[in-house]
Amino acid sequence: MDKPSRADRRQFLRALLRVGGLSAVSVGAGAWLKTRSRRPVEPTASVVRRRQFVAASPSLPDLAITRGESPRALVRGAVDVLGGIRRFVSRGEVVVVKPNIGWDRAPEFGATTNPEIVAEVVRMCREAGAGQVIVTDMSCNDSRASFERSGIAAAAAGAGATVILPEPRRFKTVDLRGEVLTEWPVLEPLLTADKVINVAIAKHHSLTGVTLGMKNWYGIIGGQRNRLHQRIDESLVDLTAFVAPALTIIDAYRVLMRNGPTGGSPADVELRKTLIASIDPVAADAWVAKAFFDLDPPRLSFLRLGEARKLGTLSIDPARVGERAV
Repeated sequence: MDKPSRADRRQFLRALLRVGGLSAVSVGAGAWLKTRSRRPVEPTASVVRRRQFVAASPSLPDLAITRGESPRALVRGAVDVLGGIRRFVSRGEVVVVKPNIGWDRAPEFGATTNPEIVAEVVRMCREAGAGQVIVTDMSCNDSRASFERSGIAAAAAGAGATVILPEPRRFKTVDLRGEVLTEWPVLEPLLTADKVINVAIAKHHSLTGVTLGMKNWYGIIGGQRNRLHQRIDESLVDLTAFVAPALTIIDAYRVLMRNGPTGGSPADVELRKTLIASIDPVAADAWVAKAFFDLDPPRLSFLRLGEARKLGTLSIDPARVGERAV
């Protein structure tokens, strides 16, 4: 083997200094002299697709409410009220469907999104001609166990989705351009998708009062998320603005009324058999907070901030709401 030149050694040492500091130099230099190869450096994302919220239409509602026995009929009916899935998904697009898969819980505990609802959203996206539909989330419990126990992994895959676990290599650090959140690791599929559909679940939360659509975006980031709890409301608004979801769906088939967000017993769950869908993420959360938890939306800081940032409205005009029994 040829002896490395002095110039080669200097170039290598400069690279190591940029990546890991002096300690990395001392560890890595000997390995390089043996193999003449460099350790790979985790890149930041080079492309972040900037999405926009779906515009309101004078002929269509901004928010839909459906009630009935079948979770599949609930979601299909609500999207139809809003104008159909092709209003949100175009042929060939890559779509990320983001449920709540935060916990290693079975569906009856109401801690994770109903798997039938997730699967039906995937089917509708496929019917609209989506090139790929991805289902992913960052779990708080073990991700593989959470994806399996919730029933979402099997249901989504069976409907034609690509299910992606939140492995470390799936995160890329980007500038979220938020008021609180700046550079932060984000699940890569969320960075490059053409459209993102939020499929949250309605439940009690010990910190924010409720966890609905906007709180569901915590599941796209990695890192030390507990650092954000002191400014959680601003963080939720930053994340919502960054993602700009095409559609917000809130699963209120089973509603976790107490001991959220993990759930403790099926006795904490009420069967409401309802689903809310909206182009307005603030209005969706506000409607559910009032209807199921009797909370005054203006008293919820993340909703006030969301309206102030022009992400939606706290008080939706009843004329802009469509309801259907399915």
